[in-house]
Amino acid sequence: MSGVWVFKNGVVRLENPASGDSRKALVYIPNNEVITSYSSLERKLLSLGWERYYEDPDLLQFHKRSSLDLISLPKDFSRFRSMHMFDIVIKNRETFKVIDN
Repeated sequence: MSGVWVFKNGVVRLENPASGDSRKALVYIPNNEVITSYSSLERKLLSLGWERYYEDPDLLQFHKRSSLDLISLPKDFSRFRSMHMFDIVIKNRETFKVIDN
């Protein structure tokens, strides 16, 4: 069984990241901005204290010194899927959300 655990309204459920990816969008909550590029996402993550991690040349990775969390994303934005969006949301609950597009 694969998927992403989603916490919403006190309920935990497993979502399949392969289903409906084209309908999902990552939103930066403070200004309700839909993330449409890695440059935009990187600016938001850097402002939240995440640092770029250059260990793997095939991935964009971000690490937060104050935690053990690591965000790993495919280098190509066209391969950015809902499982990556939910990973960002879980690690930045107050700042990002995933919506149906």
